[in-house]
Amino acid sequence: MKEAVSQNPDPGIERLCKKREQFIAAPTSDGIERIEARFYGNMFSPHRHDTYALGITMHGVQTFNYRGAFRASNPGNVIILHPDELHDGGAGTEDGLQYRMLYIEPALLRCGLDHDSSPLPFVDDPVIRDPLLWATLASVLGELDSDVDPLLRDQFVADIAQRLSLHAKAPLKQSRFNASRNMDQVRAFLEDNFDRPVASGELEQVADMDRFRLIRHFRARFGTTPYRYLMMRRLQKARALIALGQPLAGIAAETGFADQSHFNRHFRQTYGLTPGRWAGLTGMETN
Repeated sequence: MKEAVSQNPDPGIERLCKKREQFIAAPTSDGIERIEARFYGNMFSPHRHDTYALGITMHGVQTFNYRGAFRASNPGNVIILHPDELHDGGAGTEDGLQYRMLYIEPALLRCGLDHDSSPLPFVDDPVIRDPLLWATLASVLGELDSDVDPLLRDQFVADIAQRLSLHAKAPLKQSRFNASRNMDQVRAFLEDNFDRPVASGELEQVADMDRFRLIRHFRARFGTTPYRYLMMRRLQKARALIALGQPLAGIAAETGFADQSHFNRHFRQTYGLTPGRWAGLTGMETN
């Protein structure tokens, strides 16, 4: 039987949380990742993503530091973390924490905005009470063991873009001219060449502009820099290989990292855990 998300968890959720600490990753969908986490104490060291992270707290108190302040979320709340914003994470009580989180790439979220050149929305408060947004997230977080229906995915992107825009007090900083087509070409180039060193000169040729202007426009369009975007593509591939149980040393080489320590450092900076710890929590054995 598939597990449904309830905004008012019953006592069975508490018993569920008493099991071992665990991460559950859903099947991937283009531009969207979904996970469930169950743990005790302070789990994640400070890290950042290049995606929007949208979550629902299911059990316990979800605590984190974000934009210079301590935050806490209770069941029924929605958490909104923006690309490239440093944060940590932990359980606020001894009862532990259970939550589900969805990571959506800015490029996909942009598809749901009214205009392709519209600034990405920035919601100042990372913990909000919005039953409609909660229900929208639950529509794709309720069944982590199955793929997201393509039509539901499209509807979800449009609905999320609308709700975030309504809550946004200010957009993410937008360049006067965002060179959208050029930046889309840069993004595609990084996707195709994530597993090798990429030089700034190569990106200048793709974008037909100097590297510093390129960085400004890329950040305006996708919420992060070309370097960070490249690192995230490597790490996403690394996580997929960890899920297959491949040795960590081989993963570092296969995904374009200079060596094992380089891989470990970037993994921890992005996910708040070492690759070995991540593998253990997802139930995969690696050498």
